[in-house]
Amino acid sequence: MTQAELTEPFEIGGVPLANRVLLAPLAGIGNWFVRLQARRHGAGLTVSEMVSSHALHYRNQRTLEQLLVIHPDEHPVAIQLFGADPLVMEDAARIAADAGADLIDLNMGCPVKKVLKTGAGASLLADPDLAVEVALAAARGSGLPVTVKLRSGLEPGDTSGLGLAIRLVEEGGAAAIGFHPRPATVHHKGEADYGLVRELVDQVGVPVIVSGGLQTAALAREAYAASRADAVMIARGSFGYPWIFEELLSGRDQGPTQAEVAGELDWIVDRAIEHFGERRACHYLRKFYPWYLERLDTGADVARQVQAAESTAQARSLIHASLTGFPGDQQAL
Repeated sequence: MTQAELTEPFEIGGVPLANRVLLAPLAGIGNWFVRLQARRHGAGLTVSEMVSSHALHYRNQRTLEQLLVIHPDEHPVAIQLFGADPLVMEDAARIAADAGADLIDLNMGCPVKKVLKTGAGASLLADPDLAVEVALAAARGSGLPVTVKLRSGLEPGDTSGLGLAIRLVEEGGAAAIGFHPRPATVHHKGEADYGLVRELVDQVGVPVIVSGGLQTAALAREAYAASRADAVMIARGSFGYPWIFEELLSGRDQGPTQAEVAGELDWIVDRAIEHFGERRACHYLRKFYPWYLERLDTGADVARQVQAAESTAQARSLIHASLTGFPGDQQAL
């Protein structure tokens, strides 16, 4: 069977998506404006950073006010939840649906210790019965299609994620599976086994989305072809580089100009201030600056000064000063 082009539309649980290039859930990063940025550059679906089901269940104010914000222009969007208590997940999924989510995504692949020790994330690979219960609870609570993102296993050589993925579809009603074909213990290192994704594609009747190791458009295309998946999910490849979506979808074959990079950084700074306020934005943006400054080639000294800036205005001024004299003068900054 011929594999669809990445530009072709498809559906997840009846939710129409314009294409097959998706933004992955990015822990600590994937807020509404990062998702909106990806949508502006063509992503067919974006997924929120993972949100604690317990935090929603107990109505944690920061979680409700910061992590459940959905911009009207970013639909379709999935809210990713993590947790291992079906009753808590049912309530959390209801809250996420009420916030405007189009899909609920469940994290069953996170390898971080503080998540694992709660029995959530990749820990659910070792308790497939509970994993199925959690998926069913999310569907009951939200009334929305539920997708699940998971790893191939816990340790090298463990392929329990494949069996769990099949059960999540057949017994848990999952509308799609996001599959990262590397074990949880290696985090983002090691070779991804795209052959294992092919096995999953052959055994389930819902879309399979491949993730893991897709840092460039070329690698994403290779993984898509090798896995025969229905879509690709871009994570680290999008850090400071939303143009990866254009490369995959519109055939863009050149990197962004300095003016484009500067303008995109300026947009991010403005949105961070809008979302967090000046004080929090100043600190929050320190994780974003390096991604853009490297592409602007500002040099190590400027990068250090920007990281130490006491306000977003000071950071902008330092970046602007480093770019003067280039064609087009960076008026955005």
